[in-house]
Amino acid sequence: MGFAVLAVIFTVMHMDLGVCFVTPEPDASPTSAPDSYPPGELIHAALQSKEYLGQVPGVTGTTTNPTQAVPELEPVESTAAAISPGLLTTALGSSSAAGKTGLRSPMSSFPLEEETTTTLITTTTITTMHMPVQCNASLSAMEDFVESPDPGSSSSLSTLECTYSITVYPGYGVEIQVRKTNLSKEESLVIMGQGGSGPELLANETLMKEGQVIRSTTNQVSIHYRSLRQSNHGTFSLHYQAFLLSCPFPTSPEGGGVTVTDIHPGGQAHFHCDPGFQIRGHEVATCVNTTQPRWSTPEPQCVVVSCGGWIRNATVGRILSPPSQPVSNHSNGNNLSCHWLIEAKEGHRLHLHFERIALDEDEDKLIVRSGNSSLSRSLFDSDIDDVPERGLLSDGSMLYLELTVDSSSIPLLLALRYEAFDDEHCWEPYMPHGNFSSSDISYQLGTIVSFSCSPGFVMEQGSGTIECVDPRSPHWNDSEPVCRALCGGELTEPSGTILSPDWPQSYSKGLDCVWQILVNEEKRIELEVQILNIRHTDVLTVFGGRDLMSHVIGQYMGSRERFQIVSGGSEVTIQFQSDPDDSSFILSQGFLIHYREVEPNDTCPTLPQIEFGWISSSHSSPVRGSVLTYQCQPGYDISGSDIITCQWDLTWSSPPPTCVKVQQCPDPGEVVNGATSGRSVRPEAGFTVGTVVRFSCNQGYQLEGPSQISCHGRDTGTPKWSDRSPKCVLKYDPCTNPGAPDNGYQTLYKHTYQAGETLRFFCYEGYELIGEVIITCVPGHPSQWNSPPPFCKVAYEGLFDDRKAEVSQTDGPSHQILSENIALAIILPIILVILLIGGLYMYYTNICRLEWKPLFWKSLSHTHSYSPITVESDFNNPLYEAGDTREYEVSI
Repeated sequence: MGFAVLAVIFTVMHMDLGVCFVTPEPDASPTSAPDSYPPGELIHAALQSKEYLGQVPGVTGTTTNPTQAVPELEPVESTAAAISPGLLTTALGSSSAAGKTGLRSPMSSFPLEEETTTTLITTTTITTMHMPVQCNASLSAMEDFVESPDPGSSSSLSTLECTYSITVYPGYGVEIQVRKTNLSKEESLVIMGQGGSGPELLANETLMKEGQVIRSTTNQVSIHYRSLRQSNHGTFSLHYQAFLLSCPFPTSPEGGGVTVTDIHPGGQAHFHCDPGFQIRGHEVATCVNTTQPRWSTPEPQCVVVSCGGWIRNATVGRILSPPSQPVSNHSNGNNLSCHWLIEAKEGHRLHLHFERIALDEDEDKLIVRSGNSSLSRSLFDSDIDDVPERGLLSDGSMLYLELTVDSSSIPLLLALRYEAFDDEHCWEPYMPHGNFSSSDISYQLGTIVSFSCSPGFVMEQGSGTIECVDPRSPHWNDSEPVCRALCGGELTEPSGTILSPDWPQSYSKGLDCVWQILVNEEKRIELEVQILNIRHTDVLTVFGGRDLMSHVIGQYMGSRERFQIVSGGSEVTIQFQSDPDDSSFILSQGFLIHYREVEPNDTCPTLPQIEFGWISSSHSSPVRGSVLTYQCQPGYDISGSDIITCQWDLTWSSPPPTCVKVQQCPDPGEVVNGATSGRSVRPEAGFTVGTVVRFSCNQGYQLEGPSQISCHGRDTGTPKWSDRSPKCVLKYDPCTNPGAPDNGYQTLYKHTYQAGETLRFFCYEGYELIGEVIITCVPGHPSQWNSPPPFCKVAYEGLFDDRKAEVSQTDGPSHQILSENIALAIILPIILVILLIGGLYMYYTNICRLEWKPLFWKSLSHTHSYSPITVESDFNNPLYEAGDTREYEVSI
C-alpha cells in the first residue's frame, strides 16, 4: 500500500515537473531491489532529473548569474537499475507490482490534479533562486558567485570533491571576497593561483573569514572543495570579480632614477642616469600584458662615464663622451686616447648606432673595429668615412673602439648606442624623441616595427615601417627614421606641440622661425607655455592672426614661469628670432608650447563675490579691458590688489583680493621731541586690541594731550584709539598777570599764563583804553608779555562838560569875557585841526583811493569793542604776530 501511494505521488510530481518515466523494453530482464531506494532518495533523484532536463544540451557550467554547485549523482552499487538524469526506473518487490511496471509504455504520462500541483510547486521553489553549476565547473565571467553544494540535495551521498576554475582576461587578476563560510574539520576549501611559474596557495579554510578579500597575481584561479562527511555538508559563498593587474614598481638604478608612466599593462618605465654616469641596459621597459604582467626588459645599471673600458656580456647600452679630466689613458693637456671593448654573449652580434657625434676634423679621430684589438678589421674611420645612418654591424660578438682627441677649441660630443642580438633576431630599434610598436618584442625574423614621433617632432630620414629580414644575417630592411623639432611650420590639428628648433638640444643663433596654427573657425586657441628659457636678446612673439601683420598678443624674452594665452580668433602665428650677432652666445634650453582649440569665450573667467565686501565693475560683463574695483565693509581691510583688469589674453591682471577682519589700530605715529613706550615689535605685529601706548617728552619739552592711549575693539568698524596722540611742546616759565587797569578790567582773570596764551583788556564807560587791547605771553626764560599792559583814560567829552559847569558858576562881566576868550582860543584851533584832518581824509580816500591811514590817525581811531568776553588759548595756532591793525573811533 505504501508503494502504491508512493507511486502515485511520484507520478504526479513528475507530471508537474515535466519529467517522463521510461520503463525497460519487455525483453529486458527486470531487476528488483525492494529496499534499495528510500523514498527520500527517489524524490531527490527526480528533482535532479528535472534540473538536468531543464538545461539546454551543450551548455557548460559557466554562467554570469550567481552560481550554486550541485554534485553529480554517483551510481548506487546494487542490483537495482542505476538512477540517471532523464531515466528513472522503479522496481517493486511483488510480481504484481513488477507486472504493472512492465506494462507501462514509454514516455507515458498521467493527468495531475490542480491542488496537488500547486502544493508540489511550493515545495520546489527553493531551487529557483540561483542557477547552480556542477562540480568541476569553469567560469570565465568578469564577475560571478561560487557557492557550496545544496545541503539538502547531498544529505545522504558520499564524500564530495569539487573544483571550480576561474579564468579572466590576460592582464586582469581575480579578487575573491568571502561572503560566508561554515565548514567542519572534515572539510577543506583551498584557493590556488594558477598560470604563473607554478601553483600558488592564496588561502585555505583555516585562513578564511567573512569579509576577507583574496587577490591573485595572475588571471587564473582554482577553488578546491572537499568533504569527507556523508551528510550535513558545510556551506560557503564566494564572490569574485576581475581587477587590473600591474607590474611591480621598478627599482631606481644606483646613480640614476626612473620615471613610470603607468605600472599597468602598456605602461612604460624610463630609466636615466645622473651626470657622470651612463646607462647600461634598456632605457625604456614596457609592462607586458601576460598572465602575470611583467616588464619587457631587466632593470638597467648606471655606470661611471670613463675614458675606455671593457664591457662584458653587453646587451644594450651607451658610450658617451669622456669627462674633461679623464681618469686614465690621457696625455698632457686636454689630449685623450680612449679604448673601449664591447663583448656580447657567445653567438651574439652587436649593432652600433651613432646618436650624436661632433669631432674636430683635423685633431679628433674615432675608429670602430670588428674584433677585440687595434689590429681587427676597421668598420668606421672618422677621417675617411661618413657617419653611417644605419649604424654598424659586428662580424662576431665584439667591437673595439678607439677615440683620440687632440683639440680643445671644439667641445667633444659623442653618444653611441650598442645593441646585442643573436642569429635569429634583429637588434632592438632605436628612435630618440619618438615611439615605435612591434609585432614581436623579441624582434624575430618577420617582425614589423612602426615608428611615430613625439608631439612637436617631425619624422625625417628613413621609413616609418621596417621589417626584420634575411635569415642568414638578420637585419632591418631600412634604417630607423629620425625625429627632429623643425624651425616653423603650419599646424592644423585641434591640439599639438611647438618646440624650439633642435629641442631638447639648444637652438642655434640667427634663426627666424614662424609657426601658423589654424583651427576651426568657431573655436579659439589656448597656448600653454610650459617652458620658456631663451636668451635676453632673443624674442618669442605671439600674433593674434594668420600673419606677422596681425596684432601682437604677447612678446617674451629671457625666462618666465608657466603661463597661458588665449587667442581672440581661430588663427595664431608664433615667431621666434634668435640674435645672429650675439658674440657671447650661450646655450639655452629653448621653449615648449602646447596648444589646443577651445570653445570661444571673449570674457575673462567669472570671479566669485567677495565676502564682507562688494565689487564695482566698469562693464556689464568681464570683457577685455574691463576693470573690477573691490571694497570692504567697515571693520574689514582689503588683502591684495583692490583693482584688477581683464587682460588681452582673457586673464585677470592679479588674483581677486579678500576682505580680512581688522584686528589692529592704526599706527599712532612717533611723537616729535618725545618717545613712546608699550609699542609692539612693530610694524609687522601691529597694534592689536588692548595695546596701551604711553608718551613722554624730551627734556625742555612738555606734553600737550593725554599721556597714554589704548586700542579698543568695536563690533562694527575698525578698532580705534581712546584719544588723539599728544604733542611735545617747548617748556617755558609762565607770564604773571599784570593786573587790571584802573577804571578797567580783563577777561578770565588768573595768576599765570603759559607761553602763547593771550590776555584781553577793557575799560569802563567814559574811559578810553590807551595801549594794546590784547597782549600775548611770548616764550622765553623767563616768558614776557609782548607789550606793556594798557591803561584807561577819561574820555574828552566828559572833560569839556565839567569845564562848562565851572564857567557857568562864575559871576561878573570880567569873568564872562575871560571865559569867552578862553573858549574861543581853545575851540578855534580845534576846529582848524578838525578841518585839516577832514581835508586830508577826503584827499586820501576820494582822490587817491588808497586804503591806508596816517600814523597819527591811528592814534585817534581806536574803537572800543564790547564784544563777548573770550580767551584765545590755542596751541595749534601760535600767536606770534606783529603789526596788527586795530581801529578806534573818538568823538570830541
